Amino acid sequence: MEKVTPFLMFQDGKAEEAMNYYISIIDDSKITSIVRYGANETGDEGTVMQATFSLKGQEFMCIDSNLKHSFSFTPSFSIFVTCDTEEELDNLYEKLMSDGQALMPLGDYGFSKKFGWLNDRFGVSWQLNLPK
Repeated sequence: MEKVTPFLMFQDGKAEEAMNYYISIIDDSKITSIVRYGANETGDEGTVMQATFSLKGQEFMCIDSNLKHSFSFTPSFSIFVTCDTEEELDNLYEKLMSDGQALMPLGDYGFSKKFGWLNDRFGVSWQLNLPK
């Protein structure tokens, strides 16, 4: 086994938009590769056939699904972010909440200084934590 990589499947051609958004709000992040569908291939031309991106050194893979599925992302799998400061946590939470949905609003739940859990506008679930 070479490695284990989280994999995100986007629908409606949102993979590249999501990657660009994530790398714009998290420092030390970048898109590392993109392969797009070409003319006469199984996906919509120009959408993401396969891409990789890195958030603070954690690599992710993603695609734009060329098939419509009856499922999407679920909060049972989330991206857990350990923040260094309350300002960093608040800023990231605010940006990810833009057109998103709070699952656990920012607060003190007893297990950390501050915590928030949300689904972003793409449906991806995030847990943001400021340890004690």
